[in-house]
Amino acid sequence: MSSATFGTANEDNAHLTRTESKAVRRRSLALLGSLIRPVRARFWLTIGAVVLSQAARVAGPALIAFGIDHALPALRAGNSLPLAFAGVAYLAAAAATAGLTALYVTSTARLSQAMLLDLRVRVFRHTQRLSLEFHEKYTSGRIIARQTSDLEALRELLDSGVSSLASGVLFMAFTAITVFALDWRSGVLVLAAGVPMYFLARWYQKHSQIAFRESRVVSARLIVHFVETMTGIRAVKAFRKERENAARYAELSEDYRRATVRSINLNGIFQPGLVLIGNVCVAVVLLTGGFRVLSGELAVGVLLALILSTKRFFQPVDQMAMFYNSFQSAQAALEKVSGLLEEIPTVRPPQTPVALPCARGSIDFNGVEFRYGDGPVIIPRLDLHIPAGQTVALVGQTGAGKSTLAKLIARFYDVSGGSLTLDGVDLRQLTTEDLRRNVVMVTQEAFLFSGSVADNIALGRPEASREEIEDAARAVGAHAFITELPDGYDTEVNKRGGRVSAGQRQLISFARAFLARPAVLILDEATSSLDIPSERMVQQGLAGLLQGTRETSPREAGPDGAHGAGRTALIIAHRLSTVETADRVLVVHDGRVVEDGTPGQLIGDGGAFARLHGAWKDSLV
Repeated sequence: MSSATFGTANEDNAHLTRTESKAVRRRSLALLGSLIRPVRARFWLTIGAVVLSQAARVAGPALIAFGIDHALPALRAGNSLPLAFAGVAYLAAAAATAGLTALYVTSTARLSQAMLLDLRVRVFRHTQRLSLEFHEKYTSGRIIARQTSDLEALRELLDSGVSSLASGVLFMAFTAITVFALDWRSGVLVLAAGVPMYFLARWYQKHSQIAFRESRVVSARLIVHFVETMTGIRAVKAFRKERENAARYAELSEDYRRATVRSINLNGIFQPGLVLIGNVCVAVVLLTGGFRVLSGELAVGVLLALILSTKRFFQPVDQMAMFYNSFQSAQAALEKVSGLLEEIPTVRPPQTPVALPCARGSIDFNGVEFRYGDGPVIIPRLDLHIPAGQTVALVGQTGAGKSTLAKLIARFYDVSGGSLTLDGVDLRQLTTEDLRRNVVMVTQEAFLFSGSVADNIALGRPEASREEIEDAARAVGAHAFITELPDGYDTEVNKRGGRVSAGQRQLISFARAFLARPAVLILDEATSSLDIPSERMVQQGLAGLLQGTRETSPREAGPDGAHGAGRTALIIAHRLSTVETADRVLVVHDGRVVEDGTPGQLIGDGGAFARLHGAWKDSLV
């Protein structure tokens, strides 16, 4: 099973098998180790500060016992030096504890922030590198959950939880050593209390791990529903889905509440159980030690030190139990994040890339086959030559495979068989930079990012000057409406281009493509979602865009339809008004090219394109 399949298949499965749990745990620990490695010097400094601070902290009861049993009798004998030593040593231990605690708390905070920064950037970069196939099946809400709630759970643990757990464990270990040094019988009693504590902790670990995994899964579902609702708010309002969405959100919120309450209930048993064991242990030490003091077997100062040490031995348990919740939550979050980072891109950069800095735009499908993952074949064996500089229209019914062909040319997916070449070079051998520079795809969505209009036009070529940006806008007919915006080219667009209309967004995307100067330009349903006035505006911009990508006219083309140094354009359209500008039309059906020729030839042949063209003409009437 591939990592991609493993990650997504188990995303919503809170109950893992034992083998899977071990694999997930190893994966999470490997991720944690990779985060610690760059800051290992600070990590060991923090560990050292924790160890020394807890050693200084447990010295107090032993010094008190020394003062009562030795310093006070010496003082009565006229020797004040032991008492002075005990007092100074106690103050020094207290000062060392305070200073070292402050050191490891601040060091832990810096350490955790450095690790979280590394992880946050790593998750973002890796998510961007993942192929389109991953993003089409892994919802944006789940990715947001990885970057928000999961990283927040890790932050809570790393900021204070780890240091509290470590300091608590060390404090208990040093205290147990001190108790044994003072009186081994009392030490045995303290160790005996560890047996029920161990079984209680194991019970809690087993059940809370399941509870917190369920909590992370339900939290991700809640975020997914919220993001999808807010992203599609127009559709929600158009179809009056507010009540159903609210009911679904309430249902998911109730699931999250139940999962959270379950973990709280587990802690409600675990924490009081630890406190009860601790109090019983203190009572037993006091009882047995009291009888031994009466019999003269044990000194009073030692008994006092034993009671103080035993009571302090269980003090961190409360705090550790509280942070164990954070630990379990963070462990579940780390499993999710490590699973995301283990996803492998299906479209990978070549190991030995071939440079193609200035492509002409000749495209060849050589025995190409394609399927999505392990699914059925979408594109059967296809052999197709598109000369450089030719404008080709892809038409056909919905689901015929037009957009799939375009995605293969843009290398959003890799072919399953055969080869797809640009100027004779397999796309899988091209560097990402050369591929993205030479092949540009304008989608139906015309997505605009937060920033100015100029920034959005310059997306494909950030180094472009303002003059080049404005020239690109003029070429596609966008300059006029841009200058009428409040701040012209410096106008900030928001909410995916909320300040401009759908047609204007498409013109800005055309200007972006024009400025990028690609060898191959792909237009995927560029006008399908527009009204008639907007479509006419975009058609004029499209004419400018195509004119800008060709340096010769169709009449000047060579015998194979090539246009010399011009650029290749592929137009995918349902509205055949766009097809009239093409030199060549490919009619696609079930992934196969069933007709190939100029618009005039195909209309005259009376085939599938002629029927589509006739239906389009009738719709205009």
